[in-house]
Amino acid sequence: MIDVVLKLSARHFVHADLVSCTWAGSELHLAGVAAQLERARLGEVDYLAVCPATDIPVAKGGVDYRVKEGVGTLWQLAVHPALQSCGIGTFLVEAAELRIKNRGLRQAELGVEENNPRARALYERLGYVAYDRQPDAWDEQAPDGTLRRYETMCTLMRKELS
Repeated sequence: MIDVVLKLSARHFVHADLVSCTWAGSELHLAGVAAQLERARLGEVDYLAVCPATDIPVAKGGVDYRVKEGVGTLWQLAVHPALQSCGIGTFLVEAAELRIKNRGLRQAELGVEENNPRARALYERLGYVAYDRQPDAWDEQAPDGTLRRYETMCTLMRKELS
């Protein structure tokens, strides 16, 4: 086996990134991401792209500052499937936490689907602690373009940032 080391950077996600992020979700999802970029322009959210030297995103995710007063809420976190378990998710979460701290906030929260134990294990390893559960739902686009309502249960997790 050969070890490969990538130098990663986190930057603002931009509209041009959408075409290279089809791995992150359907056209409907990416249209939603595009809408979040307007909120980023207004300062309501930070939307991040994690990139190697090629500057093509291998991970993306947002921090919403409007969900709860005084808290940065991480959401829509995704790492390219072929690159999962390589430390990129950790890099993304830490970059998001830095954005939260740079706004003078000291608490990060997120929701993780209960059917995603790998993600929950990552968040626990990074210091997030479960404090509640809540249902969530969103429209999901099938490969044939049809829409369906996806319903799930999420564990809410919180971390105090130092």
